[in-house]
Amino acid sequence: MADKVTSFDEIEKQFAAYIGDIVYATMTTVDAKGRPRARVLIPIWEVVDGRPLGWLATYRTPVKTAHLAHNPHTTFSYWSPRQNAVSLDTVAEWVSDPAVVRRVWNLYREGSPPGAGYELGNFWSSPEDPRLHVLRLTPWRVQVIRGADLHSRIWQAEPA
Repeated sequence: MADKVTSFDEIEKQFAAYIGDIVYATMTTVDAKGRPRARVLIPIWEVVDGRPLGWLATYRTPVKTAHLAHNPHTTFSYWSPRQNAVSLDTVAEWVSDPAVVRRVWNLYREGSPPGAGYELGNFWSSPEDPRLHVLRLTPWRVQVIRGADLHSRIWQAEPA
């Protein structure tokens, strides 16, 4: 059974620790026929105004672009062999603002949360590289599961 929390602050420390440890997440989208597609990526996360906010530096592939155009809802799943896990249900949107892309570039370099991220320069020449694209990930549900006893806590955004 899962406990529901009313404030993201109640799970933020555990969320950051697990993501910083696990790093890689499976991102799932669906196509126009409802068929899922998963890929392993490294998103980064921060907390803005008490709510989680994610960023994904990525290539704008035809499949990812088509899926998100049809349905912007995505799920990110983290899992470790210790059975610790984080699941995030998000809404994704492409962001092209150069200032945001530079900020995301720096968040990846710094690690957000600590332990997560990587040097984007290994894949793109700079924040201005036209092959670099950024997805803003707005979570509406976050679940953290502690592997030691499978205790689960869920935060859900208030409806807009």
